[in-house]
Amino acid sequence: MKRLMLATLLMGLAGSALAAGKPCDELKSEIDAKIKAKGAASYTLEVVDKGSAADGKVVGTCEGGTKEIVYKR
Repeated sequence: MKRLMLATLLMGLAGSALAAGKPCDELKSEIDAKIKAKGAASYTLEVVDKGSAADGKVVGTCEGGTKEIVYKR
């Protein structure tokens, strides 16, 4: 019984760590590298609050889904 409770607790902690998401700077760097690898030259990536991306394409979310990374040409 103790093992079952311990396993449940550990799985709960692991799930909350995964839900936290990546830091925005790290994810923005990864997306930037992928875009550059495809040959794009003139663009911007901007970190904004979720839902405030009016003029651009959302290419990622970070910090637990509270922020978005927006691609603009």
